[in-house]
Amino acid sequence: MLSDSDLTFGFLSYTYGMKLRDMITEKRTEFPYGHLKKYMTVLEYDRAAGELVVHSGGDQLPEEIQRAISSAGATADFLMSSHSKRVLAQSLSREAYIDGVRRTLEHIREGYTYQLNLSIKFTIERESLNALSLFTHLYKTYPAPFYAWFRSGQHQILSTSPERFLRVDGGRVLSQPIKGTLRFEQYDESLVRVLTESPKESAELSMIVDLIRNDISLNCEYGSVRVDGHQSTFVVDNLVQMYSNVFGSLKSDRTCVDLLLDAFPGGSVTGCPKKKSMQIIDKLEPNTRDIYCGSFFVIKDRKHMDSSIAIRTGYYDTNTGAFHFFAGSGIVVDSDPEREYDETVAKAEKFLKVLGQ
Repeated sequence: MLSDSDLTFGFLSYTYGMKLRDMITEKRTEFPYGHLKKYMTVLEYDRAAGELVVHSGGDQLPEEIQRAISSAGATADFLMSSHSKRVLAQSLSREAYIDGVRRTLEHIREGYTYQLNLSIKFTIERESLNALSLFTHLYKTYPAPFYAWFRSGQHQILSTSPERFLRVDGGRVLSQPIKGTLRFEQYDESLVRVLTESPKESAELSMIVDLIRNDISLNCEYGSVRVDGHQSTFVVDNLVQMYSNVFGSLKSDRTCVDLLLDAFPGGSVTGCPKKKSMQIIDKLEPNTRDIYCGSFFVIKDRKHMDSSIAIRTGYYDTNTGAFHFFAGSGIVVDSDPEREYDETVAKAEKFLKVLGQ
């Protein structure tokens, strides 16, 4: 099926979120504040109808697109060579991360923040990595709702996010913040009860839901913001995760871009209060987050958009031959530093396994 295409796809970096909050980091950044693209042809699979919809500005598909469709599903060896170097580095060691959690707990007890997301940047040297094949392999092996592949300069970005940031559908707003994590080896339904009945994990989610409600209210009709399905759960990457649905109705004189910028970056990856938590994060994390904890989004028009939180996200630097990826956890007053480190590594586990670490 052939139809017109007028979609904008791209990302905003976490660094741009800092700028929006009047914060300037002194650390070296590798990405622009954002990168948006319009595409001549967009392929969309309609799962319900079982058909491929091709959105194109012309009457005929370019030959390159026809070749891509015919070869869809074919994958190469993403490691390409067993002789590539595989050196793992972490921006924060286990001991340094645990110390960072302890320092965060001091900030919480002093009243500067009441939840904060602390993360680690991992780096693996893979001089001959086929990043697109790695993306395809991850999608087949570790499916999640918001996969994204994007080239930006020398960087090839792989986002395997399970988290929706903001969706606007004809003015109807939905945000689905994730907070609360339980790793497992073998899934059992009792794990859901363990997670949802945890005071610590429940507090994490409730705090962020309250923050999201406030973030979207500025651009939503008065009285339209509501929460549904609080403490819902789903399974991804050998993790049981908890989330809620936050709804609203976009004001008639506001656009999805207004909503995106006023709520950016997502509260689930900062903590609350947002700006103070981001200031503390910048002091505790030795690296910049860049694309990590930013957002990928597709915009159709003023009242139609979908976007993700760029977690479970990494990028391959084609100039240096290094693959970088990130993981973090939310810290509240009753967090255990060692368990927070274990949770962070669990979220990075699929990248570590697939890349042979």
